[in-house]
Amino acid sequence: MSSTPALELRGLTKTYGGKLTALTDVNLTIRPGEIFALLGPNGAGKTTLIGSVCGLVKKTSGKILVFGNDLDEDPVRPRYEVGLVPQEINFDPFFSVAESLYIQQGYYGQERDEARVKEVLTALNLQNKADSLTRALSGGMKRRLLIAKALVHKPRLVFLDEPTAGVDVELRRDLWTYVRKLASEGTTIVLTTHYLEEAEELADRVGVINEGKLLLVEEKKALLRRLGEKRLIVTFTGPVTELPESVRKTGATLAADGKTLTYPEREGSAPAGDILRTLYTQGLPVGDVETRHSRLEDILIDILRGKPAAAAAGAA
Repeated sequence: MSSTPALELRGLTKTYGGKLTALTDVNLTIRPGEIFALLGPNGAGKTTLIGSVCGLVKKTSGKILVFGNDLDEDPVRPRYEVGLVPQEINFDPFFSVAESLYIQQGYYGQERDEARVKEVLTALNLQNKADSLTRALSGGMKRRLLIAKALVHKPRLVFLDEPTAGVDVELRRDLWTYVRKLASEGTTIVLTTHYLEEAEELADRVGVINEGKLLLVEEKKALLRRLGEKRLIVTFTGPVTELPESVRKTGATLAADGKTLTYPEREGSAPAGDILRTLYTQGLPVGDVETRHSRLEDILIDILRGKPAAAAAGAA
């Protein structure tokens, strides 16, 4: 696989009317073949960033390179390598599903490729709708067609902008499977989603953007390890008046009624197993043990709230 980045943003900035700043000096490198989740609240700048790359938004300043090609020097040809699944439904209701895909191939300067259209329809479980008019499709089927349109020209870089918003669980799982397949074949995927379990399931790396500024870019596993925690909750069969000193020093806390101990295990802290071992050794009346792991959603909330421990790990 080529070492040339699939996408490079250098100082990307977008302002509207000189007053509203949608993107501020965004620097980002996305590797070929990775699944990159771009996360942030509504209005954070995600769609503006994607639109700048795809030619839907005119940037104010900065550089955009797609597979090493500067879009200022050639704004058209590099975008043939890009596919976009937008948030909005945007196809002609008077064509059939298959016709929509043939037209999409033509937009990208490709000959009619029936084998490719059949492949995409089958992958997205649309093969039985090939001859149906697009206006007759259900909401979920229309969303599948949007995804098919973005992929039919075999792009090497695909933006999925809230691809599963408002769709059923079956489509979401089908899409996850297909995204993994695309990535395994070398396609670079940039995903925005408010379903954070989707990002947690799929992403190799995560970027967090808010108010137009890129706050953090980090490997997903490293981020979960660095900022996440495993919370140990021990319920006692009777009230405990005092914890052993070694347990108190770990930061474990005892509920006011003495019946519950809570311990947040973080990177570099004492293992939860040591806490349990001490409790059993000291003969405390342990009745039940539960552990809860942080999710990506918990970490994103901490980052957006500006907690010091959630400092950026670098936008690379």
